[in-house]
Amino acid sequence: MKIVVLDGYTENPGDLSWAPLEALGEVTVYDRTSYEESPLIAERIGDAEIVVMNKTPISKTTLEKCPNVKMIAVLATGFNVVDLAAAKERGIPVCNVPNYGGYSVSQFTIALMLEACLHIGHHDRTVHEGKWQNSPDWCYWDYPLIELAGKTFGLLGCGRIGIHTAEAAKGLGMHVIAYNRSQSQAAKDLGVEFVDLDGLFARSDVLALQMPLADFNVGIINKENIAKMKDGVIILNNSRGQMVVEQDLADALNSGKVAFAGLDVVSTEPIRADNPLLKAKNCIITPHMSWGSQGSRQRIMDCTVNNIRAFLNGTPENVVNP
Repeated sequence: MKIVVLDGYTENPGDLSWAPLEALGEVTVYDRTSYEESPLIAERIGDAEIVVMNKTPISKTTLEKCPNVKMIAVLATGFNVVDLAAAKERGIPVCNVPNYGGYSVSQFTIALMLEACLHIGHHDRTVHEGKWQNSPDWCYWDYPLIELAGKTFGLLGCGRIGIHTAEAAKGLGMHVIAYNRSQSQAAKDLGVEFVDLDGLFARSDVLALQMPLADFNVGIINKENIAKMKDGVIILNNSRGQMVVEQDLADALNSGKVAFAGLDVVSTEPIRADNPLLKAKNCIITPHMSWGSQGSRQRIMDCTVNNIRAFLNGTPENVVNP
């Protein structure tokens, strides 16, 4: 069984082992192939029967050039870069990793919120630059310090990751409200209050985006919905960059309507030099790293190996194009 990994570097930059995958067949690993449609993708797949990928697109054209492909394993939860219909037409199951980063992603969300409220990185830099040494006072702060207890934490999306985030926010003394198309009993038992979209926008002091990308939420953070929010709202996004109209958010940051944005994702990745958020006030941007703890990536590896093993045993699991 020939297995090709098209873009393995972000999953395993050297601190994990491909050995469990290699036990299942003849494995070729490429660190990077292409994040855009390219003849190189089909060339590297060649006569492989199992394709393992994360962000390298698998199109109908690529599948037509690679008739030996029998399974596609996605090293992630999201699978929008795979032409599911074309794969299904050819009887190729596409299998993803539905749950691996709940704790890591929720932890990162809280870190972004705390940075917005305390500006720890900024104050560390000022100390190293000598400001504290030369201060006439024994302490100082350059931004208002925000206490979160009693404030309202809003979740746009309250699935597995959202529930972990809600639990952490409640631990800080916050009231948690959420909009989700389904309302899980686990979230209700935690004390999450489900609201409609307008209620979410109007009531949140902090609004976190933790929902998979879908047709209805593309561009949902736009000037019309930002106008419904509280003055001084904090917006956090480590879900999908396409949920934000970036010029609208930049305008709201520059006007002060939005006090702070903490973002781990943008609409086009890697980020482009002309992204308006790069020059917006009070906006921290990290490079889509909230999923990337070693523990999180090990779970991806384990699940992917299990997905391939199940396929080889004739009982594919986590199939997203049944």
